[in-house]
Amino acid sequence: MGYNVVMYIDTIPNRNSPPCILLRESYRVGNKVRKRTLLNITHWPPPLVEDFRTLLKGGNAVSSLESSFDIVRSRSHGHVAAVLGTLRRTGLDKLLASRRCRERDLVVAMIVNRILQPGSKLATSRELGEWSGSTTLADLLDVESATEDELYAALDWLRNRQDGIEQALARNHLSDGVLVLYDVTSTYFEGHTCPLSCLGFSRDGKKDKLQIVFGLLCTGEGIPVAVEVFEGNTKDCMTVEAQIRKIRERFELNRVVFVGDRGMLTEARLREDVRPVEGLDWITALTAPQVRQLVEMKTLQTSLFDVCDLAEIHSPDYPGERLIACYNPFLADERTRKREDLLQATEKELDKIVAATQREKRPLRGRDKIGLRAGKVLGRFKVAKHFRLTITDTGFTYERRQERIEQEAKVDGIYIIRTSVEEPVLSAEKVVYSYKRLSTVERAFRSMKIVDLKVRPIYHRLAERVRAHVFLCMLAYYVEWHMRQELAPLLFDDTDKELAETLHDSVVAPAQRSPQAVQKMQTKITEDGFPVQSFQSMLQCLGAIVMNRHQPKDSRFPAFDKITLPNPLQQRALELLQISL
Repeated sequence: MGYNVVMYIDTIPNRNSPPCILLRESYRVGNKVRKRTLLNITHWPPPLVEDFRTLLKGGNAVSSLESSFDIVRSRSHGHVAAVLGTLRRTGLDKLLASRRCRERDLVVAMIVNRILQPGSKLATSRELGEWSGSTTLADLLDVESATEDELYAALDWLRNRQDGIEQALARNHLSDGVLVLYDVTSTYFEGHTCPLSCLGFSRDGKKDKLQIVFGLLCTGEGIPVAVEVFEGNTKDCMTVEAQIRKIRERFELNRVVFVGDRGMLTEARLREDVRPVEGLDWITALTAPQVRQLVEMKTLQTSLFDVCDLAEIHSPDYPGERLIACYNPFLADERTRKREDLLQATEKELDKIVAATQREKRPLRGRDKIGLRAGKVLGRFKVAKHFRLTITDTGFTYERRQERIEQEAKVDGIYIIRTSVEEPVLSAEKVVYSYKRLSTVERAFRSMKIVDLKVRPIYHRLAERVRAHVFLCMLAYYVEWHMRQELAPLLFDDTDKELAETLHDSVVAPAQRSPQAVQKMQTKITEDGFPVQSFQSMLQCLGAIVMNRHQPKDSRFPAFDKITLPNPLQQRALELLQISL
């Protein structure tokens, strides 16, 4: 029995009314031809009917179809779907609030927009506007035309829930016995009315700007878990007590290894805040003066590094601690080069002062004036300890203090890790590697402050709003961290870090990249044949997937949306993120 189907448009004349237009199919059953009506398309516009008839006959009706529709709106969609889909897949929306509400949707919108195009709350409200938005973010979250005041209210709502969200993140990513990385940075502030903003040591080089300080707690892999904001003149070491209390009381962790840099875990902080806490181990490093003291006391023999670059030593000045001395020749060369560059730059400026005191017209005179100019030079280059100055009312000379320079050079490339962790728990190599993991927190700071999320400058006036803003940026980095892990095959990021670790001759040596990562860097092509992307260029590429709003010219038909088909690179990125459009 044969069964062949042919689809066609049939026009049925009516005596006193327009003809009836039907979409039909004919098929043969045995020796008989039968017909079946599929759809009544009498109400379709005549041009559309003719286009459909042409298509059924195997023709091309694109030009006619285009004349039947107008594209009334086109918005970027792919990057929104990627970021929002990742956020939901990590469960972050459920951590914000177990049930959907207006505030949760607005906070999610601010997190997504912080990754896509960071800006002020006013700029975000414009992006969510019905006519000014360039993406589908507002439609996907049903937050069209959200006002600036609504966003500020949602920010306040987020701040009130910060403790609970951080506890949930800690439950998901921390457990007893794990590494907890902690570091501090600062960022400058616009305005003078926020009680948190103060003058302090500016890591941004904005000495004339007020600033805030914030500390970030991360897992050993660099996943952000909690953030806390402090006044801008707070010393790094004075933030430690709050973090330990947070780990023990809020996160309810009984045993962790707390990793902080040498400026954080000072001797005073170890004595007063860390050692008294039962079950809290720590890893940090000695300061440069402490290292020099061990060398001068012959506790550390630099000749030891002639045969190895890592050795565990003991000192009565550090009872109950393990000291792991490391020597990095690359770091030694870099410090030697940098010191010489600073010395030469300082001498160049000091020579100008000498010339000013010896010129014929209006020579520089006065011990105070000469000293002021010399002090500015030495303060700029931070090498005052390496120079001996002679200042009189009529002259100025200087010379290098070569003995101090040579004394400092003896410890170039040497650093000493100190820890309370016993050897059965972590070997010397693992201790050094754990300390070097602080670089993941620094990477988070770079992403939050400069590269992607742009936490600075801060324009908020209320202290709680500033805290909420920094927390929002941390949550955005949480989503970005997960996206980077999944998109790594398409990015410059290393996809095989475990293999890269095995390529080290020593844990002290500079980090090595896996062969796959090296090949990507050299060829700029992935294993799949795609051009290698940065995280931001990958988002831009996904943003080229747009959603078009089609409006039929016949008002009887509703408008509909159509998403452009992804190209192979975009499709691969969506597959890695497990996102379907």
